[in-house]
Amino acid sequence: MVFALVGLVVLALLGAVHRYVWRRFVGDTTAPGSPLRRAGTVAAFVLPLLSIGAMTSGRVGAPFWLQQVLAWPGFLWLACLLYLTLALLVGEVVRPVLLRVLARRDGATPGAGTRTVPAPAIAGPAGEGGTGTGTPADVPDGTRPRTGELVPSHSAGASARSEAAGRTAPESVTEPVVEPATEPGRERETEPAAGTLATSATAPATTLAPGPSRRLFVSRVVGGAAAAAGLATVGYGTYGVLRGPSVKRITVPLAKLPRAAHGFRIAVVSDIHIGPILGRAHTRRIVDTINATSPDLVAVVGDLVDGSVADLGSAAEPLSALRARHGSFFVTGNHEYFSGAEQWVDHVRELGLIPLENARVEIEGFDLAGVNDIAGETEGQGPDFGRALGDRDRGRAAVLLAHQPVVIHDAVEHGVDLQLSGHTHGGQLWPGNLLAELANPTVAGLERYGDTQLFVSRGAGAWGPPVRVGAPSDITVVELASRQA
Repeated sequence: MVFALVGLVVLALLGAVHRYVWRRFVGDTTAPGSPLRRAGTVAAFVLPLLSIGAMTSGRVGAPFWLQQVLAWPGFLWLACLLYLTLALLVGEVVRPVLLRVLARRDGATPGAGTRTVPAPAIAGPAGEGGTGTGTPADVPDGTRPRTGELVPSHSAGASARSEAAGRTAPESVTEPVVEPATEPGRERETEPAAGTLATSATAPATTLAPGPSRRLFVSRVVGGAAAAAGLATVGYGTYGVLRGPSVKRITVPLAKLPRAAHGFRIAVVSDIHIGPILGRAHTRRIVDTINATSPDLVAVVGDLVDGSVADLGSAAEPLSALRARHGSFFVTGNHEYFSGAEQWVDHVRELGLIPLENARVEIEGFDLAGVNDIAGETEGQGPDFGRALGDRDRGRAAVLLAHQPVVIHDAVEHGVDLQLSGHTHGGQLWPGNLLAELANPTVAGLERYGDTQLFVSRGAGAWGPPVRVGAPSDITVVELASRQA
């Protein structure tokens, strides 16, 4: 019941966001019934459906080819939606300022937005039968044009006007300017009827505020800038993921580490997320990057895959090429339990990795332990710190592999010196790091909790959209340092 309510809230929120994005990018910038309006409206319905399909196709057992077809447009649109919305919200601040600037500029020009043209008006001088006010008193009533009336040049009135040409004075006649199509949902301001001339004998020419055209111009400028900023951000973030992770290096001193183990290098990689988007080539790039660092040990700390062994087994095969003097080790992440954890544990073992399922091994100068992810508790395979660390010699340094940083307090309780984790992706998509901080003690980097240090990797892949903004992917070489050295 709770899950259903949360789902409805999420769908309602997505619907409201899509409505807002459509209004600003399509409704405010295109004419009703135009091809652009139709295309934008179709996209506003199709793109969210693709996103829903991308998120649910794997869970409902859809064929892998269909998952791949839906994944790229569906997940990329989610990233685009995020940054287009953020850009539009910034535009909401700019919009009234730009409107005010344009209004001030137009207001500085007499008759801005209208066209003033001279119109013939008969003026008789005072004392010569004229009124002195521009009223053609000396013209016979039968030929005198009425105010606002169009008089053809070939009419009888034309001859009367030509006779008084020497006594005419120009009179301001305001001719309406045809405005472009107004924004959808907004009424046009009242304008004179087409084909008529509004005249005034004594009042100056009036100015029609060009509201509709000004608003249309601002909507298009703000919308174009928002689209450029949002799409450029997503494009750069996608390039960063497809290019592959960079290498970071940190040194971590451990009080119990013997001098013989000083300089021991662990290549930490997490959240590879092999799946419908990131496949075999992605795995190969990561393996090549790790091998280039010549580590003493490789630690794969969970969320290796997003899919079954049947669909992704071949994409994971490059892991068999990992090279390290003391081997490569693996612990499960929460996504393994969405994808068949037992099958994946068996498969990585076949590829030459050593799974640490609540287990420990002795490495040169320290103990290396690993625990299952807490998501395994639903299958009776959760973390067991007593089994992994309970009977060890606490005089030796201990390094723990655990996917989620939230188990740090258990690590402190069991005398762990260094915990290596992933899971957070560093937030992956800014401002996602703010949400990640609410759920994790550390989002990225090295921090200390009592006598235990916690290092959290940003991960080498991406979940959902293959995009990272403000949280670049990485592989970290952790160099252990002995204080006795």
